[in-house]
Parts: sequence; structure tokens; C-alpha cells
Amino acid sequence: MNLIILEDRDFIDPALVHLTGRRHLHLTTILKVKPGDRLCVGKLNGPQGYAQVARVDSTSITLELGPLDQPSPPTLPLTLILGLPRPKMLQRTLQTIATMGVEKLCLIQTSRVEKSFWQTPLLKPEQIHEQLLLGLEQGKATQLPQVEYHQRFRPFIEDVLPSLSAEIPTA
Repeated sequence: MNLIILEDRDFIDPALVHLTGRRHLHLTTILKVKPGDRLCVGKLNGPQGYAQVARVDSTSITLELGPLDQPSPPTLPLTLILGLPRPKMLQRTLQTIATMGVEKLCLIQTSRVEKSFWQTPLLKPEQIHEQLLLGLEQGKATQLPQVEYHQRFRPFIEDVLPSLSAEIPTA
């Protein structure tokens, strides 16, 4: 975890953040933080800065935020069109896409994509969000990629792709 991503639900005060769950576990067991330590933080889809560990206990960590005055690295003006990968590969792929700074991802149905892949619980919005956050943490970025789902190939090619192509700047 190179950057701690902060979401609105983490804030208990404009200058205090309360972290639990996976982030608490990582900070205490892997990074072994203690009160007074300084950490890189960033607000989801917002700026970055630093925070100081105020309190650590067995279930949570409280951080005192410094100014979030550094811009996040810009996303790549890139739309990635990807045939839906196998569920196991989907997790790693989403993390990599977020780490690279891709702006938009279109997951599509192709002839080689089994229709059962669309039923995986890993496609639930909260699961997609979690994998993208893991990628952002590694890439030290805060801009969450936009994800679209297209379960029918022909309508994607005929209706969506032309509009995506029209957005491409010409030299």
C-alpha cells in the first residue's frame, strides 16, 4: 500500500479519519505503524497529502490529516475495451488497470467469453470498487476508472464504439 485512499465514509471530522478492516490490518501487520508515523493519503477522486497516525488499537487506526494540497497524477486519456476475463483474472486485471491510470474500461462479451462469467459475484459493484482501490493504492493515484459492462457484442460495436471513436482527438 503506497497510498491510503480515503473515502467520505472514513471521515469522522474534516481533519480526522478512522480506518478499519483491510486497511487497518495492513497498516498494523505489514507497515507496523505507530502513533506519530506519517503516511501518504489521498481522497478518492481528489487531492493527495499526508496524515499522521494519532491512535492505533486492535480494531482501528485514527489519522490526523494534514493539508490535501497535492494533485493526483492525471489519468491516461484512454478507454480500454476488454473481453470479460475469467473471474480469477478479473481481480488482477482490474488492479492493474487502476494502477496504470486508465480512465475508462469497457468489459464486453466476445465469442470466447463464457456467458457464465457474467454471473460471477466478482462483478458486483462493491467487488469491482474494492479491486480498483487496491490498484489505486499501488499506483499512488486517486482517480477511480469508470467501468462499463456490455453483455452483447454487436450492439457494442454498432452503437457504443462509434461514439467512443468520435471522442478520440485528431492531430
